[in-house]
Amino acid sequence: MKKTLLFYFALLSLNGFSQTLTLDDLEGKELNNKIRLNYILIHQPFDQVSYQLAPTMGFIGLNYNFPLNKWLYTGAGFHTAITGDQGGLFTLGVNLGINKKIYKNIYFDTNIHFGGGGGFRSLVNGGGMIYTNTGLQFKKNGYSFGVQYGYLNFFTGIQKNDNISFFLEIPSLIRTSSYKNALKTFIANNNYKDDFWKKPAVKSVQQLTFDYFFPIGMSRADVTSTPPYKSLNETLSILGFEYQRYLTSDTFIYAHVDAMYAGLVSGFMDLFFGVGKNFIEAKYINLFAKMGIGAAGGRIYPEGGLTMYPNVGFDVRLSNHFGVSAHGGYHRAIGGTFEAYTAGFSLKYYGLSGGITDPFTGKTASKIKTRGIGIGVQNQTYFNVAKDSSGPYREVDLQMIALKILYDLNKNFYFVGETSFAYEGHSGGYAHGILGLGIRSNSFLMKTVSVYIELLGGVAGGAGVDTGEGILVRPSIGLSYHINDNLKLNTAVGRASTPYGNVNSTNLNVGFTYSLSILNAKK
Repeated sequence: MKKTLLFYFALLSLNGFSQTLTLDDLEGKELNNKIRLNYILIHQPFDQVSYQLAPTMGFIGLNYNFPLNKWLYTGAGFHTAITGDQGGLFTLGVNLGINKKIYKNIYFDTNIHFGGGGGFRSLVNGGGMIYTNTGLQFKKNGYSFGVQYGYLNFFTGIQKNDNISFFLEIPSLIRTSSYKNALKTFIANNNYKDDFWKKPAVKSVQQLTFDYFFPIGMSRADVTSTPPYKSLNETLSILGFEYQRYLTSDTFIYAHVDAMYAGLVSGFMDLFFGVGKNFIEAKYINLFAKMGIGAAGGRIYPEGGLTMYPNVGFDVRLSNHFGVSAHGGYHRAIGGTFEAYTAGFSLKYYGLSGGITDPFTGKTASKIKTRGIGIGVQNQTYFNVAKDSSGPYREVDLQMIALKILYDLNKNFYFVGETSFAYEGHSGGYAHGILGLGIRSNSFLMKTVSVYIELLGGVAGGAGVDTGEGILVRPSIGLSYHINDNLKLNTAVGRASTPYGNVNSTNLNVGFTYSLSILNAKK
């Protein structure tokens, strides 16, 4: 009996040893993506409206593109107004483009952007937009700039015109692996043959922010308030997300987006880019300052949109990957009337991804843990969505374009965040930002099909959709068809409701998800 047990445990030991994975077992792939910042000067239909409207609008965009092959690329992007009486105009869309070398560092670039969003409903109506453009690009060492001629068409409304745009493109190299390698641990040692993962990791921070804006000075609401354009004294409750990427050990750049969920009728949003610095760093405490520039608007007095947002705060690190922070700042419309003091807190996640070496200390991690990440695009249909009394419609069917991010917690449970903008349904400017948890089944039918359930909640509003102050909850159930290890087609049905409004809508969502493995270095 003892010999039998000894033999059994020996087999278990050999099996455990055989399952030990090293970096030689992890095939890597470099994604040479691009971040494109563009500025578009658009002529406005000021002669077709009965209210004051500046003759031109400055429209800026943040696009993230990745190559499909050597000359074809796709991606997604946000756009927002910063000049021209349309502060609060935000859009979300997807890109498809061609980039071909002409001569030395000169390239031909053309693309089409389809999306939805809006500000003044009289200009965009349903919110659907198509932006086509063609131009030249100069590339050097991965960076580039270009000029293009284009045509921006809010095809559901009257806002449409040809234009000239300028853009700057910044490289974004990401080292990943196939999604089939997700949720595994790989030992890092000096014996592996491939040096792909020896390269420095990327230090980043993602955080969920909860802020409160306290309007001061000449801050005023928009025409929907009672009385119209009343002084703002209400505290605005804001929910946001921020991504930080470190350039040095104490300096980072960031992108930040917010939406209001209480204080006024829903509809206020902002989007910022900026730079920050950690001034005092200890093992558990960090003091920082940041300066952001971007756009804001919606439910406040019509302005150009350009806004600055400096703030300071401190972090408390709870573990290697998690922390909390508190911060305060000053939110100010440049050339406008809205200004507010701000205070809030954040939940933070710290990561080192894409390599085994800390980019600033040079320390090497002992292992790598892979996490599954999914990026999804969907068309969403919401039926019989309630509208308020500010417009001619009591109910509408909305068509929306959505961008989803999925982060695996384990094989079956995942965290999901989603933003979606209307492009049809007389509600240009309506959008939501929601997040929550999902659970998926194991795949079946020869590993081609799985089912999933999601429970999401967050903020929604704009365009007279009767969300009240903006809280939205949406449970859904769906089916995924697995084309291969990385790509899935998805369809789902759900129910969206607003506890403080009158939206109670069935929704049908159809789209796809592309999944991959992101690598986190472990000590």
